[in-house]
Amino acid sequence: MAEKTIAGLPGKGISLWLDTTVQTDFSPLDGDIRTEIAVLGGGIVGILTAHLLREAGRDVVIVEGRRIVSGVTGHTTAKITSLHGLIYHHLTKAFDPQKARIYAEANQSAIESYARMVREKGIDCDFRRLPAFTYAEEAKDLDAIRREVDAALSLGLAASFVQPTDLSFPVQGAVRVEDQALFHPRKFLLALAQEFDRAGGRIFEETRALEIRTGHPATVETDRGKIRADHVVLATHFPFFDPHFFFARMYPKRSYVLAVRIGGEVPQGMYYSTSQPFHSLRPHPLEGEDILLVGGENHKTGEGGSTAERYRKVEEFARKHFKVRSIEYRWSTHDPVTTDRVPFIGSPLFRNIHVAAGFGGWGMTHAMVAATLLRDKIAGVENPWSRLYDPARISFTGAGSFVKENLDAAVHLIKDHLLPPGHLDPGTLAPGQGRIATVGGRKRAISRDRQGVLHTLSPSCTHLGCIVSWNDAEESWDCPCHGSRFDSAGRVIHGPAVRDMSPKGGDK
Repeated sequence: MAEKTIAGLPGKGISLWLDTTVQTDFSPLDGDIRTEIAVLGGGIVGILTAHLLREAGRDVVIVEGRRIVSGVTGHTTAKITSLHGLIYHHLTKAFDPQKARIYAEANQSAIESYARMVREKGIDCDFRRLPAFTYAEEAKDLDAIRREVDAALSLGLAASFVQPTDLSFPVQGAVRVEDQALFHPRKFLLALAQEFDRAGGRIFEETRALEIRTGHPATVETDRGKIRADHVVLATHFPFFDPHFFFARMYPKRSYVLAVRIGGEVPQGMYYSTSQPFHSLRPHPLEGEDILLVGGENHKTGEGGSTAERYRKVEEFARKHFKVRSIEYRWSTHDPVTTDRVPFIGSPLFRNIHVAAGFGGWGMTHAMVAATLLRDKIAGVENPWSRLYDPARISFTGAGSFVKENLDAAVHLIKDHLLPPGHLDPGTLAPGQGRIATVGGRKRAISRDRQGVLHTLSPSCTHLGCIVSWNDAEESWDCPCHGSRFDSAGRVIHGPAVRDMSPKGGDK
């Protein structure tokens, strides 16, 4: 995987996970095929689901638009934890106690499933058991911490209130939950993919799913042929097939990560702050010593100004709290969040079309939850966890967020089309720069890539037509409405869009 070198930004512009593993080279689909189960998406949800189904004796194919485990999963912070910020007090108020208990039980069970797989399969993936913490730096947040401890305890988690922690800076207090875990996600998933392939499963890379025609069997239209399948699993991070209006019930967010070598002891736990913007910390072994992954500066995708400045603020946080020796890597994460903070996992409208989405930044445990639920659903096994994660649920818990996010998307859709951008002489754009501008009387998305090639595109996202914005750190076009992302040439990076942006006027 190529790294991005951007002046003024620290570290290699590639995730640690991608830089320390080999790239896969599975062949693309070549013509039409028939299978029992088509899993669309080769990230953690897709590979885990396909693996469990193959172990159950099913005929399964994985279809990935780029390379497996190189998208969202290749840019995670890889914390396998059931402590998701301040989630449990929220759940006990927003849902009935039984459903809140399901969330705790399902996520804690996922940790044990990972531990069992690593042990039984002998996977070398830096798996380690550590406690997880949600901490407060300010006294005003202590009540929220204590409420979270009480809620987590009431739901059966091994939670406690602690102060101090092993952080090198003072905190007012923290929730601590024992026996959580972390790992190297690509080492783990590439081992599973190899086992899946050896067991007769099929993996097709560089094959983009474009459309699903419902029926029995369903038909998946790709850019390289058709797949007819009895069941289709949408493990595409954000479902591109969306008769369920997920785009109106989720919003996209991004955050930023630095891999840092520090002087002194590296904290031996996974930490997540209550403050906004949040910060997260976790250790990881690299070249014989632990380094520290420092994350934070979350914001809605396509909004919030310079993304390069977000990296700089994470660096400021790291240098303020630790003695930084060097910064090895930088990367960003991308997560859709449901308005009620519970993922969508199940089969809402069609019994043979299955969905997993909306993990809100906690995809490691919820990927295992999703794989378990979808395996059981396809097998006709009733799983009690499905009551909480039902994608067809009607929830008033996130009504305020639902209205806000959809109003925000509508405002972008209308305002960004109506407001004229400034004029631009494309010759003034340096490599790595991009702008929405008026050229020849028309609104265009114009960028110059690192090779000096100028790209002139229609500025409309190919999902629902919102105007994209330039991401200066990742050098991409990001949609502020539903989070689709495109590279400087307009090629899809993240959905829900499946079609590239349209070139206008050609490249030079």
